[in-house]
Formats: sequence, C-alpha cells, structure tokens
Amino acid sequence: MLEFLMQSDGNILLYIQEHMRTPVLTPLVVFITTLGNAGLIWVLASLLLLIPKKTRRIGCISILALLGSLLVNNLLLKNLVHRTRPYELVQGLEVLVRKPVDFSFPSGHTGSSFASGLVLFKNLPRPAGAAALVLAVLISLSRLYVGVHYPSDVLVGMINGIWISFAAEWIYQKIVTVYGERR
Repeated sequence: MLEFLMQSDGNILLYIQEHMRTPVLTPLVVFITTLGNAGLIWVLASLLLLIPKKTRRIGCISILALLGSLLVNNLLLKNLVHRTRPYELVQGLEVLVRKPVDFSFPSGHTGSSFASGLVLFKNLPRPAGAAALVLAVLISLSRLYVGVHYPSDVLVGMINGIWISFAAEWIYQKIVTVYGERR
C-alpha cells in the first residue's frame, strides 16, 4: 500500500511537470511559493492584525495557529517520519526552487498557510478572508508545481493546518476565559 502511494505521488508530480508547467506560469508560481517561505506572509499579516484593536484578536489567534503548525508539522512530524524529498527519489523530476534541506512530510508551507489562512478566512470580512484562503490554496499547490513536495505531503499539511486553526481558536478562547481580555 505504501509503495502504491509513493508511486502515485511521484506520477502526479511528473504529470504536473510534463503537462502543467509553462514558461508563463512558472515565474508566478515560484513567486507564490516564496511567499510561504518560513510562513513569512502569514507572520506579517498576523503582526499587522495586532496593530488595530479591532483585529488584535484575529492576529493573536493566527500567531497561535502558526506556532501550532511549526510545532506539529515542522518540529514533530517531519522529524518523526523522515520522508525523503521527491526530487531525490522521483526519476526525472526537476526542481524549480532552491532545494529544501529538511524532510518532506508534511508540507510546512501548506500547514502554516492553512492554519493562518483559515483563521483569517473565518474572522476577517469576506473579501480579505477569501483572499487569505485562496492564497493558502495557491501556496499549497505551488509546492507540487515546483517539485519539492508529494501530493500526500500537501494533503496532510492542509488537514493539519485546518485542525490547528480550530485548536488555536479554542486555546485563545480558553486563555481569554481564564485571564480575561486585555485592552
């Protein structure tokens, strides 16, 4: 079963490389994937949301979600699973960005994007919230396009990011209940 998953994951990446990569699309996708490096776009958005009182709660929850994603995806799961990056195993796969040096599973870009992006989607007015969720999806898909993650890495990163976003909201609410909201 695991061998079938690995073979399917690799075949999907090769399909993307052969049938979806274009000279016009590649620079845009590389830019989008770069936005997710170290969760930078999400960290910046969260910090900006901390400035106005009206959005401070959203910024706090997003930061909690990002910390949760860092702990669960990047520090715990990557180091427990030790999955090799696809460009090291999939024959003929070309990488379009600098090769990451950490493990592949799960996708940290996807985890942080969905953890923060879903918090923003649920709590910001629709145009901004929808834009955050669309960006999360684009960053996640970009990881396949540039050849640094398997589809299953991205899928698990997305699932983890979603549950982490709910956990962050729950934790924030517990903190506010115990300590009260500071103004």
